[in-house]
Amino acid sequence: MKDQIKTLAENRKARHDYFIEETYEAGIELVGTEVKSVKLGKANLKDSYAEVKNGELYVYNLHISPYEKGNIFNKDPLRPRRLLMHKSEIRRLAGLVSQKGYTLIPLSLYQKRGLVKMQLALAKGKKLYDKREDIAKRDAMREIEKHFKEKYRY
Repeated sequence: MKDQIKTLAENRKARHDYFIEETYEAGIELVGTEVKSVKLGKANLKDSYAEVKNGELYVYNLHISPYEKGNIFNKDPLRPRRLLMHKSEIRRLAGLVSQKGYTLIPLSLYQKRGLVKMQLALAKGKKLYDKREDIAKRDAMREIEKHFKEKYRY
């Protein structure tokens, strides 16, 4: 049976602001009310990033809105959350991030086999001229497609 993957939150700006080198899948350690809130789509990945501290991987600035029916069990919406990966993968990421210009950016939160997972990207920041170049390429492709549709219309 195919894995059912349901996207819960996405960081759309990440692909615009960074060159994505590699992507990884990580589990995320959440408490009960956070899981309910994420499954309702109340998570925001904007401005979030991941970091290796003391051999463990954490995600910062991931905003998960408090669950409405959660009362005293709700946690701080911006608290650092631990990401779950194999020790060897974390060590490898720590080595890559220590290189100049690389960072770990969350791309999306999704549900896979009932568990909440995060797609992490090893990324390098784009300069302003890189972003303009991407926009120009996208506009040029749009123009070409438009001309083809006009030319080959039946």
